[in-house]
Amino acid sequence: MAKVLTVKSVEAAKPDPIKRLEIPDAALTGLYLVVQPSGARSWAYRYRHGGKTRKLTLGRYPAVPLAKAREEAGKAAQAVGIELDPGAAKVAAKAAARIVQETERDKIKTLIENFDKRHLSQIKSGRHARQFLDRFVIPAWGDRDVQSITKRDVLELLDTIVDAGTPTTANRVLAHTRKFFNWCVERDVLERAPTEGVKAPAKERTRDRVLSDDEIRWLWKATEAEGQPFGPLARFLLLTGQRLGEGVGLTDRETSDEVWHLAASRTKNGRAHDVPLSGAAGAVLAGVKRIKGPWSLVFTNTGQTPVSGYDRAVKRLRARVEKAAAEERAEALGRPVEDVEGVTVPPWGFHDLRRTAATGMARLGFPVHVVEAVLNHASGAVSGVAAIYNRHYATEKRAALEAWGQYVVNLPSPGAQLTGNVVQIGAR
Repeated sequence: MAKVLTVKSVEAAKPDPIKRLEIPDAALTGLYLVVQPSGARSWAYRYRHGGKTRKLTLGRYPAVPLAKAREEAGKAAQAVGIELDPGAAKVAAKAAARIVQETERDKIKTLIENFDKRHLSQIKSGRHARQFLDRFVIPAWGDRDVQSITKRDVLELLDTIVDAGTPTTANRVLAHTRKFFNWCVERDVLERAPTEGVKAPAKERTRDRVLSDDEIRWLWKATEAEGQPFGPLARFLLLTGQRLGEGVGLTDRETSDEVWHLAASRTKNGRAHDVPLSGAAGAVLAGVKRIKGPWSLVFTNTGQTPVSGYDRAVKRLRARVEKAAAEERAEALGRPVEDVEGVTVPPWGFHDLRRTAATGMARLGFPVHVVEAVLNHASGAVSGVAAIYNRHYATEKRAALEAWGQYVVNLPSPGAQLTGNVVQIGAR
């Protein structure tokens, strides 16, 4: 005679070493606890539909506990009561879910998630690549099947980016998109990558831009007008010679005893790096108003994430640099700024501040191996054993950065004569 099952009786049910057992639950007709010879337990609901006896599998115990098994069996009993087949409905639901899964699995946004999980997350530059894919590729193609993307689609996307005035960005998007589609080929998702045969839309030249002394002085004034966070950030990068990505991620926890300690995970070449903070650099950090947050970020607008929007910031700074140049010239001539010849400063970016710092320290007489140690270069004069033990240069690095900091903040005004690689333009 069937008994009402309890959690205790379900746990205590002993398997038969030869055959499978089905123990009915008196609390709900048709519900059975199935006990395999191995001891595995599961639930089944038996019912009649269309004159035939059928079975609906409800799941394994204890993933499906007794109460849940009764709930599902009750729903099945209600379906049978209105002449529906719960087993057929379950099969149909699974088929529909499989169709949805198959539909979603080849979408660009789904594949980029998998690409990130299985490849980008394993490499140091993966986060940077994902940012490009999120910013440009997903908005354009995210809901499309990867098989529908053609070479023409790729070219049109790149053309849009070039037409927006950012050809170098278009090159980067092509590089990251090409790697993504090649990964899809390797995973047998695609036969051929739509990026095959697509050339970089812009020709790039090796950058050798170094700011002149005049430009450094104008920049210093421009950063004061810019204010937080990009004004202090530009000054800090110029004074330390470090990379933009390393600077924007600076936290107060990384600085102690007048040294900025960069962990290997925070540097481009994966090598831990100590940057002595000159008096000028320390003054910049001391002047930054902190915004509270969990990471103790220095250059932030929210306290939660580092600053962003570098392109817009550098455009503002360039405009402020030209304004500072015009004001300096007007003051030297004793005339209103509106009446003096304007100046156009050749384009520069945040990375050029690093090159300017390196060139400046070399001009001050510091040897190449010391400058390379400051920059944390993994090649060139600092290599091999010297690279492994570059902390040996701590004193020399501090001397170089201190001299460079003093030079920057004490640059004298040359008067009315503009020097350096500045282009004079017509009078207004």
